[in-house]
Amino acid sequence: MGKKVVVGMSGGVDSSVAAYLLKEQGYEVIGVNMQMWHGGDTETDMGNGVCGTSGAEDAKKVADMLGIPFYVADFRKAFKNCVVDYFVEEYLQGRTPNPCNACNRFVKWEALLEKAAKMGADYIATGHYARIERLAGGRYAVKNSATAQKDQTYALYGLSQEQLSRTLMPDGDYTKEEIRGIAVKLGLPVAAKPDSQDICFIPDGDYAAFLEREAPERLAGEGDFVGMDGRVLGRHKGITHYTIGQRKGLGLSMGHPVFVTGIRKETNEVLIGESEDLYARQILCEKMNYMAMEDLPEPKRAVGKVRYAHKGSACLLEKLPDGRVKCTFDEPVRAPAPGQAAVFYEDGYVLGGGTICGTLS
Repeated sequence: MGKKVVVGMSGGVDSSVAAYLLKEQGYEVIGVNMQMWHGGDTETDMGNGVCGTSGAEDAKKVADMLGIPFYVADFRKAFKNCVVDYFVEEYLQGRTPNPCNACNRFVKWEALLEKAAKMGADYIATGHYARIERLAGGRYAVKNSATAQKDQTYALYGLSQEQLSRTLMPDGDYTKEEIRGIAVKLGLPVAAKPDSQDICFIPDGDYAAFLEREAPERLAGEGDFVGMDGRVLGRHKGITHYTIGQRKGLGLSMGHPVFVTGIRKETNEVLIGESEDLYARQILCEKMNYMAMEDLPEPKRAVGKVRYAHKGSACLLEKLPDGRVKCTFDEPVRAPAPGQAAVFYEDGYVLGGGTICGTLS
């Protein structure tokens, strides 16, 4: 097997150190900055993010210090088609999207692997905090990183076996502090650069305003807030302003905290309830991607996560005749939202995952 690897260099500390680690391991490293998004009239709208020109400039500085070739590749079309359009459509349908998961599957991996093949590279690499292992049966799986605090396996459940077989993740064996320590020791200019926190194409976090710019003609407009008993409680600004579990910004005077418990796109209603109404014991998942296991022929115990920050809860997985998976948690989980990913683990390995499409209780 060859030793040439294309590293997706965002201009952040994680991918920068990943490039260094692979060079130290003897790989022929090529740095590629993926230009994926710019809004407005300039490419500098992303500020210090990793999708605009500032990320490319930082990545170039690091590549020069490491003495590796560096290129900037334009992936904006793929990003728009596979991530931004998907993000907008999910919100318009009353669901909560996972743009980072879509980006990983269809842009960072699919598009970058295609680019790497043209460059004669055998692998691609990223700065994700996760590990890839080939299991006894021959399948590849993502495994929890050395640091639970930064573990990013949840966002990687959608990768295919082919993608995993050609991917390296050197940062997975280190903690974030250790990675920053390496960057400081090397004198990398990005050693103290803060982590990116927001969705890269919505740096101000105002999803509703973004949707109003992207699809103004498709927004449903105002509608009713409806209680669990069917009573109309007030008027909302439009379903794209709300997500399951939201408490702030509702503008309802109920005398105590209330939460968004459901979004009904068909009737343009936002369902309001109490904290306990957010909990569900059973969820349904569609669009499954199996990873450590090839399929789900019989019920299986696992640990399930219904959002990135969820620590995981014990559950039973059952495949339904239509291909969807029913997940029954031992204890109810809070605010599983249609559109979000449910990812299932066993002994730290990702068994697979899918998109939450409903709850049963």
